Amino acid sequence: MAGAVRDLGFVGRIGAADGGYVTPPRYDRGGWKPGDGVFNAGAIAAYTTRLADRIERFVDQGKFVVVLGGECSNLLAPAVALKRRGRYGVVYLDGHSDFRTVDNSPYVGAAGGEALALVTGRGQADLTDLEGLRPYVRDSDAVLLGIRADDDYAAEVQGVGIPVWTAARVAADPAGAAHETLNHVGVAEPGALDAREQGGAGEAESGGVDGFWVHLDVDILDAALMPAVDSPDPGGIDHEQLRALLRPLLRAPGCVGIDIGIFDPDLDPDGKYAVELTDTLVAVLS
Repeated sequence: MAGAVRDLGFVGRIGAADGGYVTPPRYDRGGWKPGDGVFNAGAIAAYTTRLADRIERFVDQGKFVVVLGGECSNLLAPAVALKRRGRYGVVYLDGHSDFRTVDNSPYVGAAGGEALALVTGRGQADLTDLEGLRPYVRDSDAVLLGIRADDDYAAEVQGVGIPVWTAARVAADPAGAAHETLNHVGVAEPGALDAREQGGAGEAESGGVDGFWVHLDVDILDAALMPAVDSPDPGGIDHEQLRALLRPLLRAPGCVGIDIGIFDPDLDPDGKYAVELTDTLVAVLS
């Protein structure tokens, strides 16, 4: 994905400096079998630490960070980087809840299917407790947006106190979804007084978060508009709705960065979907 988007001039179009490339490990299932936990966990953990070091350096410099490519376990790196610095929330934009664990499924496998569970401290310690920082994100500091109505784990996510917006709800009012999300994480929208400065409900709800990170899995888009993903599903949102959702989130004072993943150029032979995705990202990040 990173190459496909960069080839369309993404870095220059958003006025960014190039932060370089952190080489990921091979996608190696090895001798994995059901019951072994997350496959390739050791390599993912090592990569997470390297990428977290890179992200933390840029955040310390006051830069807004954009991480391109990979799959949903990439969220582990910014989550670790930010937990080193304080208490940060995550706004999880995804067509799936990624809340699978050994407690609600016969077995786990690819870390991407457990990403929200992992960053909130659920799962094996070699991924959830790096540097003794478990959990990287508190349940109360997370919001999940864009899942389909038939998601297997939606009720469980809601049950632990994480607000859930289905894709249908987001599509009906993307700006409202963004507004409610920012209220939940206790961050003011651009041009508005922070509720914490007013002594209002924002402080009590957030408990004092230092900011938040946005995770974007592009399968939040409807499969008819974005089929070039690992698990395309109908019932998603469209590009304009995604733009309306992302603009206020990314422009909020507490937002420190975004990771974008799952797009697969191998499923986009003529480059059409890469162009549309890049145009949407440029529109919200310019």
